[in-house]
Amino acid sequence: MLLNNRQFGLGALPVLGDFETRSISAENPDGSRAGGAKAIPDANNPASQLGKGWKVRPCITLDQGSTTTLADVSGQGLIQHIWITVHPNAYRDCVLRMYWDGEESPSVETPLGDFFANGHGLRYNVNSLAVAVNPSGGFNSYWPMPFYKSFRITIENQRHESIDGFFYQITYALGQLPPELGLFHAQWRMSMTTRQYPEHIILDGVKGNGQYVGTFIAWAQFSDGWWGEGEIKFYIDGDTDYPTICGTGTEDYFCGAWGFGDTFSGLYSGYPLWQREGERVPKHGLYRWHIMDPIRFRQDLKVTLQALGWWPGGKFQPLTDEITSVAYWYQHEPHAPFPLLPARNDRLPR
Repeated sequence: MLLNNRQFGLGALPVLGDFETRSISAENPDGSRAGGAKAIPDANNPASQLGKGWKVRPCITLDQGSTTTLADVSGQGLIQHIWITVHPNAYRDCVLRMYWDGEESPSVETPLGDFFANGHGLRYNVNSLAVAVNPSGGFNSYWPMPFYKSFRITIENQRHESIDGFFYQITYALGQLPPELGLFHAQWRMSMTTRQYPEHIILDGVKGNGQYVGTFIAWAQFSDGWWGEGEIKFYIDGDTDYPTICGTGTEDYFCGAWGFGDTFSGLYSGYPLWQREGERVPKHGLYRWHIMDPIRFRQDLKVTLQALGWWPGGKFQPLTDEITSVAYWYQHEPHAPFPLLPARNDRLPR
C-alpha cells in the first residue's frame, strides 16, 4: 500500500498500511526486530542486580574528536520522530548530519542544539508542532523524513573532551513510498552583520524543485535598543535584485508584532528565548515553521534577513550583530554543496 497524503498527521492514525515500525536507540543500535534490551550488565552497571533486559545500555559516550553513527538503515520508508538529550556542552560542539540514499554529502548539517531550535548553546523549552524541547532538554523532531534506499545519521563530537550521557531514539517506518516525495534538508549558517552590509544569508545556492518549510534564528545583539526592524526576503526561481516575497519586519515574519513585548512558543512560530545576564550580550531565539504555508520553488531559492534598528530621529540603523540560522526545506536530489561549516571555536556562543 503506497504512502499517501492521508497517511501524514492525525488523519493517518486510522489508516492501515503495509508498514513496519522500527526504532533505534542505545538499547537497540540497529533497530532490528526483537533486537532491544540485549546488553548484559557488568558488576558496575546500575542494572547489575537485575540482569539482562533492565536498562543496561540507555545511552552512549561520544568520544573526543569522534564521529558516531547513530543509524545506518537500508530500505525505503519514513523517519517519524527523533528524540535526543545530552548536556548543553554538546549543543554547539557536536554536529548532526543526515544522509539519504547513499549520498556522500549530507542533506542535514547543523550543530545539534540549533537543529532543535535551541541556539547559543543554551537550553530552553520549545512547544511547537515540528520541534519540541521539553523539560529538561528533551529534544524532539517530528519533521517527516522520507528515504528511498537508505538513511544514515551521524553525530560528530568536536569538543576538547568526551561527552557522556548521550541518549537518543530514532523511530521510523519501513514501507513503499510514492516516487515524488522531496527529501528533507537543513543547513546552518553564521554571519556577523556590519553597518556596511547588515544582511544575514539564511540560504543560498539551492537548485531544483522543492519547498521551504522552516527557519530558526539565534541572534546575539551587540547594541542596545530594538534590533528586529529588518525584513526577510525570498528570491525565487530566477529573482535577482528584487525578491518575490518580502516581509515587513523580523517580528512580523515570526508571526509577532510591535517588537514582541514578550516571549511565546506556538505550534508554527515562536520567540522562546530572550536573555540578558549581567554584562553578556542580549540573546534571542526565534522559529517559524511553514507547515501550513510552504514556500514553493521550481528552480532555485535564496533567503536573506536584514539586521536593522533605529537611529535617534526615526531613521533605520544598520546593526553589527551575530546571527546564526537553520533553514529547513524539502527538495528532489541532488542538492547543491553546502558551505563549509565554521570550525568549533568560531561557533562558540558569545
